[in-house]
Amino acid sequence: MKKNITEFLDLKSTIIAGIKKDGGWVNSHAHFDRAFTLTNKNVWAIGKTLQEKWFLNDDLKKKSSVNDIYSRMAVGVELMLEQGVQALGSFIDVDEIVQDKAIRAAQKIRDHYKKEINLRFINQTLKGVIDKKSREWFERGAEFVDIIGGLPGKDKGREEEHIEIVLETAKKQKKMVHVHVDQLNTSQEKETELLARKTIEFGMEGKVVAIHGISIAAHKKHYRQDLYKLIKKARLMFVSCPSAWIDSRRNENLTVTHNAVTPIDEMVPEEITISLGTDNIYDIYKPFSDGQMWTELRFLLESCHYYGSEQLVKIGSANGLKILGIK
Repeated sequence: MKKNITEFLDLKSTIIAGIKKDGGWVNSHAHFDRAFTLTNKNVWAIGKTLQEKWFLNDDLKKKSSVNDIYSRMAVGVELMLEQGVQALGSFIDVDEIVQDKAIRAAQKIRDHYKKEINLRFINQTLKGVIDKKSREWFERGAEFVDIIGGLPGKDKGREEEHIEIVLETAKKQKKMVHVHVDQLNTSQEKETELLARKTIEFGMEGKVVAIHGISIAAHKKHYRQDLYKLIKKARLMFVSCPSAWIDSRRNENLTVTHNAVTPIDEMVPEEITISLGTDNIYDIYKPFSDGQMWTELRFLLESCHYYGSEQLVKIGSANGLKILGIK
């Protein structure tokens, strides 16, 4: 039908063609070690809060073997390859519960797929980094991974200390940093600001990536504008995982009208580097997420009313390479 419409402009095809020309999609943020883990036994947990889910996977992690984790990760990598994904950044859990099983599985994945896809692994800090045992596993994970991960919300009340430990470790090891920030879609959160200030303090400009940044859009315009200036000074980069956060829970807090998505419509004109991620796939966090890159980009452009094809191509491809430290 389309070929008979002489002036029809297929923007989707234009963007996808641009991404292919740039070498393919880049999935900058995922959790493949626990992807494809939704079952009849744990489906009851999907309605729990984010903080509750941080603990609800512990039983799964205890029972999973290295081969179990490898198999899940392999299915995820194959899903990416089917879509023409050229590079992937995946967090892996490294803590006293799963211990080094995800590390060993990730190494097997790296060995098996090294000729097919560019892989970068990041350590997830679901148990924090301050407690003695958690710190030991954080440091062990940091030695293995390509990029140091952080989750300051896990050390609630001590977020600054959490970020300092993460940045100090990354600086010593000369690695990039990816940190989950501002995930609760509320103007009470200012983790992005804290991360930017600490990035400058530690001299890590251009080496730190903020994951999500949902709460930025909940703040008033003057705060957002000041924050963008600070972000640019820190050369902070961002990964947006739109479908992972569009389901932000309703609350009674009064705030500016916005969608629960990284506000790329304001950030792109400020020349802030942004890339795309799938986040969780078929697990208790995101039971319906199928890991489709076009779906994520479509969610992003529609929720932010942003239709700049050239920049959307970069968000889906080249920016991700920079954010993963590949180019």
